Amino acid sequence: MNKKSAKKGVIFFLGILTISCSSTFEEVGTIEEDILIPKEEVDLPLKELSLLDVSYGENPQQAYDIYLPADRSSDKTKVILLVHGGGWVEGDKASMTPFIELIKERHPQHAIVNMNYVLAGVTPVIPAFPNQFLDIRKVVEKIIAEKEDLQLLPEFGLIGTSAGAHLSLMYDFVYDTEDRVKFVVDIVGPTDFTHPFFSEDLNFSLALSLFVDESQYPEGTNYAEATSPVFNVSSMSSPVAMFYGNQDPLVPLGNGEALDVALTSFEIEHIYTIYEGGHGDDWSDADILDLQEQISRFIEEYLPVN
Repeated sequence: MNKKSAKKGVIFFLGILTISCSSTFEEVGTIEEDILIPKEEVDLPLKELSLLDVSYGENPQQAYDIYLPADRSSDKTKVILLVHGGGWVEGDKASMTPFIELIKERHPQHAIVNMNYVLAGVTPVIPAFPNQFLDIRKVVEKIIAEKEDLQLLPEFGLIGTSAGAHLSLMYDFVYDTEDRVKFVVDIVGPTDFTHPFFSEDLNFSLALSLFVDESQYPEGTNYAEATSPVFNVSSMSSPVAMFYGNQDPLVPLGNGEALDVALTSFEIEHIYTIYEGGHGDDWSDADILDLQEQISRFIEEYLPVN
């Protein structure tokens, strides 16, 4: 089996979830470079501001957009971080725009960060794990370092779709050692690479071996387990809102069920919703509205504005 077929196999597994939202998106004070807010303006009533393609690393793909609400302050304005899907090898933050619209409409006092990460590759080999987990950490650390300039309280909620949900879960379960993350929204995220759906597929098994940077893991590591959220849940994990389709051709429903069991065993607060349909693109309008309502309630409960 060659690397080209492996790449096709990986792209087959995970697509990008796009959710429609009816509100109108409007950018205010857009800046398309990495510019911090002047200190002399911090004491003034702060206006809504959007900073686009802010760099957080040397790779051009290491960039995020940040949407700062009006009247923000470092003692109340918390952050919702969006992580796109695309099978770890493709996708872009632009696909998460509907979530920006939803949050702006229903939670206008929250800041929003919409990030890209370095995509994995087969030719040449560009590992996904743990590099993409670490990209989330770099974004979080940059926001923390700039909290006074941005006037943000660095507490985070993560919303991920498909591969982005997997990355969000792994970041919270493994890398969020200071408990900055207060919840994770997991929309059709893969959670268990030992499931036969993945482990018995030769394309995926080969891709996983290419996607792992073995130099960053201890010798003898079981990589399927080390990169699967279900094997990394602990009593320190954050609350999780889970959404899956019962006929998903890309992520088996058993992955949702396995995470539900793992979270329950550690008594982690979570909700688990199963919709009729596949990977999110064919869910009914009523189900999409239900998902939006549940996400909104999760934000209010676990990332409230004090």
